[in-house]
Amino acid sequence: MSLSVTDLTRGAMTEFQEKLRQQHEELMHRELETLVSTETDKNEAEISRKDFDGFKKLFHRFLQVKGPSVDWVKINRPPEDSIQPYDKIKSKGLPADISASLNKLAVVKLNGGLGTSMGCKGPKSLISVRNENTFLDLTVQQIEHLNKTYNADVPLVLMNSFNTNEDTKKILQKYKHHRVNIHTFNQSRYPRINKESLLPIAKNMGTSGENSEAWYPPGHGDIYTSFNNSGLLDKLIAEGKEYIFVSNIDNLGATVDLFILHHLMSQPAERRCEFIMEVTDKTRADVKGGTLIQYEDHLRLLEIAQVPKAHVDEFKSVTKFKIFNTNNLWISLPAIKRLQEKNSMDLEIIVNPKTLDGGLNVIQLETAVGAAIKSFNNAMGVNVPRSRFLPVKTSSDLLLVMSNLYSMDAGSLTMSKKREFPTTPHVKLGSSFTKVQDYLRRFESIPDMLELDHLTVSGDVTFGKNVSLKGTVIIIANHGDRIDIPAGAMLENKIVSGNLRILDH
Repeated sequence: MSLSVTDLTRGAMTEFQEKLRQQHEELMHRELETLVSTETDKNEAEISRKDFDGFKKLFHRFLQVKGPSVDWVKINRPPEDSIQPYDKIKSKGLPADISASLNKLAVVKLNGGLGTSMGCKGPKSLISVRNENTFLDLTVQQIEHLNKTYNADVPLVLMNSFNTNEDTKKILQKYKHHRVNIHTFNQSRYPRINKESLLPIAKNMGTSGENSEAWYPPGHGDIYTSFNNSGLLDKLIAEGKEYIFVSNIDNLGATVDLFILHHLMSQPAERRCEFIMEVTDKTRADVKGGTLIQYEDHLRLLEIAQVPKAHVDEFKSVTKFKIFNTNNLWISLPAIKRLQEKNSMDLEIIVNPKTLDGGLNVIQLETAVGAAIKSFNNAMGVNVPRSRFLPVKTSSDLLLVMSNLYSMDAGSLTMSKKREFPTTPHVKLGSSFTKVQDYLRRFESIPDMLELDHLTVSGDVTFGKNVSLKGTVIIIANHGDRIDIPAGAMLENKIVSGNLRILDH
């Protein structure tokens, strides 16, 4: 058998690439070692070493993988029985002793994010969303209500990041007398790397000054490793906890669902479901959300970042991929422990490019918590009602949850019975409303939105007290103009533009 020149060139190339990879890894390891040696606090140095061990594994895999991590041809729709409709699970009813199941549950909230996108300093979970209650207040109220109603002991676990940890811990004092045990652990702190040199941009282990942009929390897929490293995973297992319910702290629809919990607990031991992902039907607003697919005999989460460019439109279509991941997940604790010990959780890497304030291009390597679904036994999706997905990412979302569309009971928001149709109105507030304090200044009181379908507001617009909005309302103040919607105004299917000033007499 003779080798062609092409084969020889290809062989030389792979050998060259392999050498290059090894070189990158050696340099990275050396840099990380140098960084840790600048840490004077022994405990902190130990934590950083554990973080860096995780980062090394991620970096190693990043150097191995080139191109999209999925082969588009192998993607199939999930088999019918792998995604159960919520109604089917609900129809089983509840046992008399649901508190026994609750005692085997812990609630984990992902609390690593800052409120920067909404113009707020500090953890996002400390933004007020309803009657002066923050995301964290509502979470504590919900779990306390569960514990009191069912005489149960469901603890709350917060996964903080180095960005949110200090501020969150200060505020936890105020829940001391609530009937809920609160634990916290920190997700890892990974170094941002220079896009060209693939080396950390950090000069030392500090997080301020020239180092303020050198670090990042590596996405919520880090929960498995950091939960295990913190010792909290072992502690909860020792206390008899079997499952965690994980969700984003800014998803106000993510409350503990007793029917899903019962479904998990009632499976026979040999068919125990180790992972449930709550999915819901896609609408035009959700085209970027990750979806569940069948891939090489496993359920798998497919994120938009993994989709080859040529197939992005297909991925966004509402017909082929009908559901998306709400990031409400139910996960077996013993299964997490098993997979951590075997080191066999191979989460797809999300490469997130960023440009820092000074113009430096960096990349941060991240993973998603839901991507682990392929590693768990008997994993399944549950197609839940849209009401379990109520994220507050923008001031437009905030307007919805503060309005009379929702009523609040024991920290849980439910769509008002007075609203005739179950869908949420489509609200788009312009850039003058982006920051929470600007948004609050522009509404003297939150309008009545019970009969609203669609609201678009653009430009310098303010709302007086007791305004009522119905049908489709579009309010556009062009550059240099200002529109004051007068107190008590009722706008139904109206377009308002031009200039309308109301001055105090």
